[in-house]
Amino acid sequence: MFVRKKRNASGSVSVQIISKKSGKYKVVETVGCSKDSDEIESLYKHAMQRLKELSPTLFDVVDYMTNNKRLSNKDIRVIGDELIFGKIFQDIGCGSIFLNSMSEKELFKNLVISRLLYPGSKLYLIDYLHIYKKKTIDKNRIYRFLDKLYDDDLKSEIEMCIFNHTKKIMNNTITVTFYDVTTLYFESESEDDLRRIGFSKEGKLARPQIQLGLFTTLQGYPLSFEVYEGNKYEGHTLTDILQKFQDKFDIKNKPIVVADRGMLTNENIAYLENHGYKYILAARIKNISEDIKKRIIQLPFLDDGVIHTLEIEKEIVYKDINGQKSSIKVKQRLILTYSSTRAKKDRYNREKALKRLQKKIERSNNLTKDDLKMSGYAKFLKFGNKECDITFNIDEKKIQEDAKLDGTKGFFTNDFTLPPNQIIQHYQNQYDVEKAFRISKTDLKIRPIFHRLERRIKAHILISFISYAIYKEFERRFKAAKLDIKFKLTFDYIKTMYGYKTPLGVEPLEMDEIQQQIYDAIHHS
Repeated sequence: MFVRKKRNASGSVSVQIISKKSGKYKVVETVGCSKDSDEIESLYKHAMQRLKELSPTLFDVVDYMTNNKRLSNKDIRVIGDELIFGKIFQDIGCGSIFLNSMSEKELFKNLVISRLLYPGSKLYLIDYLHIYKKKTIDKNRIYRFLDKLYDDDLKSEIEMCIFNHTKKIMNNTITVTFYDVTTLYFESESEDDLRRIGFSKEGKLARPQIQLGLFTTLQGYPLSFEVYEGNKYEGHTLTDILQKFQDKFDIKNKPIVVADRGMLTNENIAYLENHGYKYILAARIKNISEDIKKRIIQLPFLDDGVIHTLEIEKEIVYKDINGQKSSIKVKQRLILTYSSTRAKKDRYNREKALKRLQKKIERSNNLTKDDLKMSGYAKFLKFGNKECDITFNIDEKKIQEDAKLDGTKGFFTNDFTLPPNQIIQHYQNQYDVEKAFRISKTDLKIRPIFHRLERRIKAHILISFISYAIYKEFERRFKAAKLDIKFKLTFDYIKTMYGYKTPLGVEPLEMDEIQQQIYDAIHHS
């Protein structure tokens, strides 16, 4: 083995330990990467010391091989984490992330991998290191590291690595991006500038929260993320993250932006139109203008799967970045589809809400509209005056008009080239970004969040973002290998990949058939 200085296209130099076997060179370890000459020399010295550790003397090897020593539990190591997730960590480029020292790099990697195998509190890292590495770590060291881990430059560097990897596996073409927002709550009741009580998608109405905006590809591979205040309206996050996304990655061919109906605001549409983006946005069919509703009602939705297209020209009024009113004329297609199952659900939800609404009217004497808090169903009320009191009644005509749109779903797009069924299919793949949130919240246990300092909170999200990227790459290689095993069980097999300590390092024990298949899927993809 020997130490190599490799100059990268970016101008930085990677210091690597290389081995040669059967005429082939292999990177054993990348010690670090830098553009600073003093830092490169420091990395080189560290690599030379590391080389001595990886290359024991012949006397050490003979002594170990001839010494009739019995192995104990102290000699056994779990190595599946490094063989599988450590490999992917390096492959997606996170191994070359610049941190101040090798110990910080190792701690950073351990925090990321432990979230895959021991998801939950950062303090689970203590258990992970004890079980997997036979090491101990003080919890205060973890917290101190988190306090200084996060900054915008490091976030951008990590996002760039993951974006480049995602672009590579997408054949260097990202044609569609998905954007969605979720809320993450805290086990604390105190608020600050970031942690605010707002509309919770998890039903935690009295808990402070933050909002996480995530960009992914059509297949759910991560691209970029941003953290927002818990009380910020989610529709106001799209233009911010999209501007940062464009500036960060300097995308020449802008992808189609797909988002749910929470992003359907005039300001968002104006931004997308003015900046040359194609978009697919879910429509609020029952809240659109009356003239479009009349056109929809006249369409013959006879069977499930029937698709109709309406071409729309309209002028939208919005507030520009200076808060001034402006307007823009847009041409859109409204792609409409019908589902009898959705129609039954719409009817059931309306009837259930109307029963509650009627009971509330009957039981209350001095009722106001705000008291009802019936969301969109308050639109079925009509108001009157009786002896100076406001009266409430159900408006049957409004109910009949609403029922005419049951089962209808629509999508606004300014793309006139894609066929309607492809527009619908693109939006239905929004499931993958929603799946990303489910994976993050359940498998990676990104929430609840116990931190209170903003830098720790953002470091927590950053670590989870990398863990999710590794998770998706592991899933991709697993599917490509077509392994005959449930995906969830692979983590149990990885946790039972063992090795034993020798002067040469850690030698792996023989794997069973399934473990070997998992190993081959990751290393030979």
